[in-house]
Amino acid sequence: MTQATSTEAPVQFTGYQKFVLAILAFLQFTIILDFMIMSPLGAILMPALNITPSQFGVVVSAYAFSAGIAGFLAAGFADRFDRKKLLMFFYCGFILGTFLCGIAPNFYFLLFARIVTGLFGGVIGSIVMAITTDLFPFSMRGRVMGVLQTAFAGSQILGLPIGLFLSAHWGWHAPFMMIVGIAAIVGVIIVMNLKPIDAHLQLHPDRSPFHHLKTTIATPRYLLAFAATGLLSIGGYMLMPFSSAFAVNNLGISMHDLPMIYLVTGLGAIVTGPMVGKLSDKFGKYRVFLFGAAMTIVMAVIYTRLGVTPLPIVILVNVLLFVGIFSRIIPAQAMMSAVPTADSRGSFMAINSSLQQIAGGVGSVVAGMIVSQPAGGAILHFDLLGDILVCTVLITAVMMYFIHRLVAVPALVRTA
Repeated sequence: MTQATSTEAPVQFTGYQKFVLAILAFLQFTIILDFMIMSPLGAILMPALNITPSQFGVVVSAYAFSAGIAGFLAAGFADRFDRKKLLMFFYCGFILGTFLCGIAPNFYFLLFARIVTGLFGGVIGSIVMAITTDLFPFSMRGRVMGVLQTAFAGSQILGLPIGLFLSAHWGWHAPFMMIVGIAAIVGVIIVMNLKPIDAHLQLHPDRSPFHHLKTTIATPRYLLAFAATGLLSIGGYMLMPFSSAFAVNNLGISMHDLPMIYLVTGLGAIVTGPMVGKLSDKFGKYRVFLFGAAMTIVMAVIYTRLGVTPLPIVILVNVLLFVGIFSRIIPAQAMMSAVPTADSRGSFMAINSSLQQIAGGVGSVVAGMIVSQPAGGAILHFDLLGDILVCTVLITAVMMYFIHRLVAVPALVRTA
């Protein structure tokens, strides 16, 4: 397979590639929705199972940490199997874990179910990345990552409202059963229509899983990509956990108007995600990344220093901030996809995904140590989180330059 440079005219998708991209995006939708649904269900779930806020926090974090551990455990085996079979193994485990969440009668059972879901669901994102890298040349990957990122926005504006509606009418178990039903349909479609993805097996993969993992971790150019992934995740995750509290307590947004911010921001993300992907393929991934970095810095400084602000202005700032974030994430993922060689692609993606999960958890913990909130008052030191985000953006801009140079091709094409 060849990999085109970013200066080459974008190649058009085939019918099969469109199918693969659509089904993988829908699969990502189910994974992200399962993770995100826990937060809004907290108000219903805690009294239903008689658990404390700290116990609920453990349930939420259990997914992220088990997902991070699973990625490292799976990395040694990730390049030893047909990627379709590997995807279905972990997706079936994810469906089982989500089903267990839906029938959980108490805190301990739910905690176990979230660990199971994280162990399987946390690896799927890396397999999807490996599949898209195997099937799509570099000149397409900006558009591919743009479409896959819409799964996040789709879960926010479609999945969450539907999940909350079901929980209000049929109890907190219903959203999990909805995800199980949708995921089962997606799984059947994948089994019946996705072709085997096993070309990497012809490259004589390392027969020792441990040695394969060790070799991947020790590869110098991979270390740079791993470090950049961790730093990209830490900055963004520092703002996310406190965005709702900041909007209500600092910006003066009512709880009634809060969903409108997420709805419009999600719609904006769905529109801009594919556009950013197309621009990445057309004008160069690093150029678009720099634009996103500059926009993120400006909007983060503005957003984290706002006081009481009218709702339309808050929505506008949020949309522009997410445009900047997407303009960094999408080209960064496209560039990252070109770093590993085909024989270690699965292992690289698994480790990269694990670091993303763990770094996000670390970012949330650090942010919780920085901000504070007097009883009934505003969130304090939120602007400091914005300053830290700006620093991480500047550092990752330098790191992504070297990654860009690493994957840049002087000729028209290079071997993937």
